[in-house]
Amino acid sequence: MHSTNDIRRAFLDYFAANDHQVMPSAPLVPYNDPTLMFVNAGMVPFKNVFTGLETPPAPRAASSQKCVRAGGKHNDLDNVGYTARHLTLFEMLGNFSFGDYFKERAIELAWGMVTKELGLAADRLCVTVYHTDDEAAGFWKKIAGLPEDRIIRIATKDNFWAMGADGPCGPCSEIFWDHGPSIAGGPPGSPDEDGDRFVEVWNLVFMQHVQEADKIVGNLPRPSIDTGMGLERISTVLQGVHSVFETDTFRALIEASEDKVGAKATDETAASHRVIADHLRSTSFLIADGVLPSNEGRGYVLRRIMRRAMRHAHLLGAKEPLMHRLVPALVQEMGQAYPELPRADALIREVLEREETRFRQTLDKGLKLLDEETAGMGEGASLPGETAFRLYDTYGFPYDLTEDALRTRGIGVDRAGFDTAMAQQKAAARAAWKGSGASADGELWFDIAEREGATEFTGYASTEGEGRVVALVVDGKEVTRAESGQQVTLIANQTPFYGESGGQTGDAGSITGDRRLQMVVSDTSKPLGRLHAHQGTITHGSVEVGDTVHLKIDAARRDAIRANHSATHLLHAALRNRLGDHVTQKGSLVAADRLRFDFSHPKPLSADDIAAIEAEVNAEIRHNAAVSTRLMSPDDAIAAGAMALFGEKYGEEVRVLSMGRTGAGGRNYSVELCGGTHVNATGDIGVFRIVSESAVSSGVRRIEALTGEGARQWLVAREEALKAVAATLRTAPDEVLERVAALVDERRGLERELAEAKKQLALSGGGSGAAPAADEDVGGVMFSGQVLHGLDPKDLRGLLDDAKKRMGSGVAAICAVNDGKAAFAAAVTDDLTSRFSAVDLVRAGVEALGGKGGGGRPDMAQGGGPDGDKAEMAIAAVRALIAG
Repeated sequence: MHSTNDIRRAFLDYFAANDHQVMPSAPLVPYNDPTLMFVNAGMVPFKNVFTGLETPPAPRAASSQKCVRAGGKHNDLDNVGYTARHLTLFEMLGNFSFGDYFKERAIELAWGMVTKELGLAADRLCVTVYHTDDEAAGFWKKIAGLPEDRIIRIATKDNFWAMGADGPCGPCSEIFWDHGPSIAGGPPGSPDEDGDRFVEVWNLVFMQHVQEADKIVGNLPRPSIDTGMGLERISTVLQGVHSVFETDTFRALIEASEDKVGAKATDETAASHRVIADHLRSTSFLIADGVLPSNEGRGYVLRRIMRRAMRHAHLLGAKEPLMHRLVPALVQEMGQAYPELPRADALIREVLEREETRFRQTLDKGLKLLDEETAGMGEGASLPGETAFRLYDTYGFPYDLTEDALRTRGIGVDRAGFDTAMAQQKAAARAAWKGSGASADGELWFDIAEREGATEFTGYASTEGEGRVVALVVDGKEVTRAESGQQVTLIANQTPFYGESGGQTGDAGSITGDRRLQMVVSDTSKPLGRLHAHQGTITHGSVEVGDTVHLKIDAARRDAIRANHSATHLLHAALRNRLGDHVTQKGSLVAADRLRFDFSHPKPLSADDIAAIEAEVNAEIRHNAAVSTRLMSPDDAIAAGAMALFGEKYGEEVRVLSMGRTGAGGRNYSVELCGGTHVNATGDIGVFRIVSESAVSSGVRRIEALTGEGARQWLVAREEALKAVAATLRTAPDEVLERVAALVDERRGLERELAEAKKQLALSGGGSGAAPAADEDVGGVMFSGQVLHGLDPKDLRGLLDDAKKRMGSGVAAICAVNDGKAAFAAAVTDDLTSRFSAVDLVRAGVEALGGKGGGGRPDMAQGGGPDGDKAEMAIAAVRALIAG
């Protein structure tokens, strides 16, 4: 028997041997096609190659591409479990020629693959061609030797492929397998073609024309090949089974489900086991590719798939969450071919368990309500739309889950009533929002968000991608078109640009499009917390609402921002470790060139504190531990030890970021709630350097720091400054400290000598005509009064002390005049302080100098005044007070 893994490997090996470059499966999120929710065909990752926007990876390629059809216009969700072939996730085997070989070689390779490599009997194969494609029919006859009656011409669009109304297109050729007369149905093109006897296994697209508005207008200069063969479908043929759920991969998953639930797949339970097996595959791959459950966009589709599987687990009687316990079986079956599965194993299990645990808390209530509302309803009845909406709004039941729950009873759901209830709720929400006093600008964003839904952020996993323009705003008003030279705010349905929030600055970059559009994005904001608004200037061309554009962030700038943001988390943890648990974030700025972190702490950090914190952060960086993200409820996250960050608004689910080494209790060095973008491993930060620490307000300190290239440049600049200082001092850089210390000591000595010389010069009169101090008797009290020019005011106290010693008992006053201003001081010996206060004496002198105040002690006081010319009057004022 051919196992599914063997078939996949054989296909890729065959085309590798035929000069094809084997490409890994692209992620399920199609960043190059904003019209698709998920990659739904093998050629989607090569779309821009076929349209000429990207260079081919090689002239020929082959892949096994994982695909999901569970949302948007390609939605098989409702049929899964109830038909033999419908799946939410399937693998598409394909080979591609980018202008290299064409029809003849494509047919030759395909026929060799199915008949020689896979060993299918040629007499049970037939093919279809587009009815006018005589060339393809001729090649099938020549290469495969098929007779005319097994080369079936189809005149409908079923055998003509187009990328869209505009772009490459061309005829198709399909290979069909005949299951034999025991299965009902006829060959393609016959009246009973819808039967299961003839099954399409491979489709070859001959991409040779160009069309505009659904009309062929010319031929491609280099015709190309795109083929697709469903791995699960070809596995049914090679394994001799009728249903994809009977193939080896699904049998293994269903057996695991049976084992964990304790219920075999019988006629009554087979559909539930099939749903669980299929949905396990799609949810696990989506999570591995970065999609997490949410209430909007891709995350909402993921949650719908999850909850549908979880309801079927409930139907089977599972008492505990089931889905996460089946992940090991999936990894064992598909992990070798898709290494992203084992890499994301822990995340997949955690998300599935958390989601199922939460859903079980409301499932019983919702099903009870559903049973109550449908009691007495018979087959053909319809559940009121209002009830279906209440289930959705109150219990989180998606509409299709309610439909699925009633399917087996033959009860329908009033979809129109559900939509009416949904519209009424939105109208009420809008009325309440407008009544809140929101600004007119806010009302504009509210209208866009309600009409278009939230912007899907793809920037956690990608730095560029495609988006569809859903709104343009110029001068505060919505427009349908914007031209070169205009400043515009552009909203797309999906974007890799991060909108400013939580302290992280918004991304910058560029947006380009088909109308020769070139837009420079200077900033990205996040109105209402739901939209990502790209603000910038159109430098060339134009853009219209509905256009598909290519969005590309400045990746180097983003890398710098990510490094600074992750360093902020490490800094927060280091501060708490060093200073205590009272440290909490009070604000932050994460920009490309720096980070700023405000935190609660009552006093300045010492030099030792700063050095220790910086060293601790750098130790975590050097350890280069992986950075991981989990999605949790805020309460669960905080209960698990996560720190909530200032400035973040938390919904019912939050991203929990863990980084650094694992410590006691298995907890990482840093665990915080954060929706920002971060490095993949701490080593990506490079280096961390604190450049300042200061006060912001009472009890709040601020650290500013640099990382990576910014820190390196800062250090280089300081090294260059050190070298320049060393050159000036004519010494080596590592001897600068000793040389500066010696110069400082030398300067202090010279300053002391100069001060003493000035003092002696002043005391001697300094050529100014002033006489040395002379003691005199004033009313029986010895008084020494003197005016000195050029004396440093700091020498006044020493001279007064000398005067007091000389007199033994008395009062001294000195006025030092410098540059027209005067410093005045007075001293009183201890035996006279009961009669005279130096403070009163100084104030009298200062007043004479045109000043006010002065202060000190009763035995010594000092002040000053603006008018040095009145120095003698100041001395006289003191003399007069002593004389009484």
